[in-house]
Amino acid sequence: MADTAPKKKIKVPRVVNGIETMVEIEVDDTTGPGWGPNDKHRLLNHPLTRVDAPAKVTGTAIYSYDVRLPGMLHGRIVRSPYAHARVKQIDASAAKRIAGVRAVVTVQQMRAQERTSSGALAGSPSLAQEVRYEGEPVAAVAAVSPEVADDAIHALRVSYEVLPHVVSPDRALKPDAPKVLAEGNLEEKEKKGEQAKVQDAFKQCRAIVEAEYRTQTIHHACLETHGVVVDYRGKNSATVYASTQSTFSLPPDTAKALDLEESRITSVVEYMGGGFGSKWGLGIEGKLDCQLSRQAKAPVKMMLTRHDEFVTAGNRSGSWQRLKGGVAQDGTLLAFEARQYRLGGIGAGSQAGQPYVYNAANSYREVYSLHTNVDSSRAMRAPGHPQASFAIESLMDELSYKLGMDPVELRKKNLKEPYLRQLDRGAKEIGWERRNKVPGAGSGPLKRGIGCGVGTWGGGGRPQCKVTVAIARDGAVDVSCGTQDLGTGTRTYMRAIVAEELGLGMADIREHIGNSKLGAANGSGGSTTAASLSPAVKDAAVNARLEMASKLADLLQAKPEEIAFLAGEVSAGGKSLRWKQACAALPASGISAHGEWKPGLSDMGVHGASFAEVEVDIETGHVRPIKIVQVQDVGLPLNRLAIESQINGGVIQALGMALWEGRVMDERLGVMVNPSFNDYKLPGTLEIPEIIALIDDADSRQAVIGVGEPPVIPTVGAVANAVFNACGARIRELPITPDKILMSLQPQGRTT
Repeated sequence: MADTAPKKKIKVPRVVNGIETMVEIEVDDTTGPGWGPNDKHRLLNHPLTRVDAPAKVTGTAIYSYDVRLPGMLHGRIVRSPYAHARVKQIDASAAKRIAGVRAVVTVQQMRAQERTSSGALAGSPSLAQEVRYEGEPVAAVAAVSPEVADDAIHALRVSYEVLPHVVSPDRALKPDAPKVLAEGNLEEKEKKGEQAKVQDAFKQCRAIVEAEYRTQTIHHACLETHGVVVDYRGKNSATVYASTQSTFSLPPDTAKALDLEESRITSVVEYMGGGFGSKWGLGIEGKLDCQLSRQAKAPVKMMLTRHDEFVTAGNRSGSWQRLKGGVAQDGTLLAFEARQYRLGGIGAGSQAGQPYVYNAANSYREVYSLHTNVDSSRAMRAPGHPQASFAIESLMDELSYKLGMDPVELRKKNLKEPYLRQLDRGAKEIGWERRNKVPGAGSGPLKRGIGCGVGTWGGGGRPQCKVTVAIARDGAVDVSCGTQDLGTGTRTYMRAIVAEELGLGMADIREHIGNSKLGAANGSGGSTTAASLSPAVKDAAVNARLEMASKLADLLQAKPEEIAFLAGEVSAGGKSLRWKQACAALPASGISAHGEWKPGLSDMGVHGASFAEVEVDIETGHVRPIKIVQVQDVGLPLNRLAIESQINGGVIQALGMALWEGRVMDERLGVMVNPSFNDYKLPGTLEIPEIIALIDDADSRQAVIGVGEPPVIPTVGAVANAVFNACGARIRELPITPDKILMSLQPQGRTT
């Protein structure tokens, strides 16, 4: 029978490798279950302790790094030491003679196998491998222990023809620079606006600022490195355990690599130790691992070393932005133009278009990818947004000081709600009236300052998750979906939604996730997990409640819709049953209900404002963060404690970007010189300031919106502006290190 339900078109996010784009889809135009008022929930919108906390703190949670299988081998990867070279020859004879080495595979062999699997002629010629960045994989080995595998990769001899390279963006723009891609180093991505109109508008401006802003390349620094365990023993099935953000991206990739049917592959992601956008698909390390497992007919664990992680597991792309903005006397942004470079290495990079969230009467922008011989950038928590926010927030701050206008008021002049209320709330919380009216004012070497910034993100949901809620006769309740939990609290809100719907406690529900044999789910990128999964959980829980009510209607002598589920009881009229009593009346097989995403239960579009207070020592250039206030809207908060934790985490990552982190490259050698936690500076516990995480409850949307990414965006610019307010040093290139502050202050005579 044809589906006659009315349809409507809506826009939903589609996430590919962590990058969010919007697509239009058609859905049923029907009214389903709603969440109800945000302040009327028993469990949701309250602080909930994470249900997986005991497993994590006791060490019983099994991450991919923890997997131990009988007969398991250990893999290691041989990587190019050059930024650009051609592989001339690989001699694996010495490596194969080492006792305990079970398999050796080259990238060329792997690609030949891929061509064969795709239908290309097995004997078709293969070109010599060209490596385009330091760390690019060349070969891999599997051995009985990590130590033997390390010996094997050092025994494997690779001959290279070294080719010219370029790792500096400035150098890559020069006409005589080596070509990173065959088509050149500069790739046009976008041109938007009418430049002539913008130039005319600048003539009407009261204040104009033109400047360059640069953000560095930073790394995801996942505590669990990228990697997989491929368990293939020469038969017609395989299991892959992976540290990944997408359970369901693994079976098709693994099936292709092992030349098996996709249905024969099981992927397991029980726990994973951080991704922040970098862990999508099987990856080249996973493909090599499949070849090793196939050759050895044994399970092989391939977890990257920390050095490998830094040089080849992706990064947040740097940025180079030339901005010019002009405002009227009242602070209205009349004219704006930008030339933006995405610095993504051999990849395209990411950067939100300028003037970002601000309304400009006339604007023009050009956006380019500027390629260099370094590892490709990957999505990283709000990809492209912190870079854009830092630059535009710095520019708006400079315009406010040049105009002599309060920086908050100038922002409000060019923004709409909810930013206006968020800026007001954040300003009140930080004590905005305490800021220096003149940057660097006050006596003594220690200067305090306050700055602000804003940001936005999508975070919507889409129809992909399939959830099952099963109720057994003994009272057990299970909620299942193949989704992964990045550590953001997926397990907890799955339990909470079902428990609230059935009138039970959190401990009464068991969740099952992280397995491709369970119901389908989207990958965790673009802050789309909660907004995609929670509606499906709600739908399944409602369907389970209705199914159970129909089974108990005769027993309670009531209509199914009259039966209430509350406080561990099922009741109607004057009759009530304890939960287990009610379940005992179910069929022997219990009941099982399914759910899927429903429009209206999720929404998209979140906004945030950040205020930073810092202390700058003008004698040493040292910056000490004092306090960060972050105001964030989220729609319906599923778990307030988890959202506050997300805000805290985003703020800390933003502080790292603003003050400490950064990849350092040797331009002559083309190699990274700080690929370890010893030399790559991350913020530590002694550097974390007071963080005030404020959920914007004035956002009354009764819908779930993802909030994992937006908290990282506005703090970077807020810190840079606070540094200027403290000491008068306008630092336009991140990170804000002591040398940059001292060099900026020296012409002003402020360092003595």
